[in-house]
This record gives sequence, structure tokens and C-alpha cells, in this order.
Amino acid sequence: MQPKTQLTQQAVLTAALTALLCMGALLITMPAQAGNHAFIWTADDDDLTWGPCPEFMPEGCGLAVLQGDPASHNADVFLRVPGNSTVAHHWHTSAERMVLVAGEFEVDYDGQDPVIMTPGTYAYGPARLPHTAHCRSDEECVLFIAFEEPVDAIATE
Repeated sequence: MQPKTQLTQQAVLTAALTALLCMGALLITMPAQAGNHAFIWTADDDDLTWGPCPEFMPEGCGLAVLQGDPASHNADVFLRVPGNSTVAHHWHTSAERMVLVAGEFEVDYDGQDPVIMTPGTYAYGPARLPHTAHCRSDEECVLFIAFEEPVDAIATE
């Protein structure tokens, strides 16, 4: 049984506003992709545009849109989290499919044992399942994340 997260109306409004601001920032950082051409990104690609993360995430965090529209369905992003930093308790409207590209990353979903990800590790997070995360390495952690629904991150109290 998963624990229930209770949100006040103010928390829901704050979360909605944060999500809208983040989506706006992501739209600005969307790469221009032409039609049906194949393309490849690496986490250290100089042509990637890194935008800000939601306010509750660690300072220095960044998001880069790899493909798709983050305000729509099926967008892919890189998430960059500074070394030795913690991502606060939050949840996503969408399920998320993640592969760690760099660093060592611990993910702790409510009601489950924490999992340590190393480069190449795949993780699936169901929609609306609250979790925290921690970049355990001195170097930054970079995750590839595929979202089914619009990209968001809702902080919990």
C-alpha cells in the first residue's frame, strides 16, 4: 500500500504555477529539429540548451529538451543535477522512464527501498508516485528521462 500525499489548496496552486513556469522555461530551451530527420545528442553536446529546473530543485540543476514539446505528450529531456545534491520530495503527472548517463544517483520512491543507479541503469517511475533523489557522486548526475505526459515536477510538503 502506498502512502497518501495530502496537498492543501495553496500547495496545489503553488505546484500548478511552478509547473507552468517550468514548462514555459522548457519551451524556450527546445531545440529546433527538422521534420523526420534522425538526430543524436550527448550530455556534453555544446549545442544543447540547458534551462532551469523547478524552484524546489537544487541550485545548478538544469533541463535540456532533446525532442518533443515538454507541454505535450512524449517529450525527452536530460536532467542535470549537481554532485552531492538532493532533489526534494516531489511527483510527476506522467510516468517517467530514466537512464542514468553520468554520476551515481539514488532514487527513493515512497513505500519502496531506495535504488542506486550507475551509468546505464534504467528506472521506471509510475505517474504520481512521490519520491526524492540524491546525486551521490562528486561529479554531476545526468539522467535521460522520457515523459509520456507533459513534463512537470510537483513539490510535496
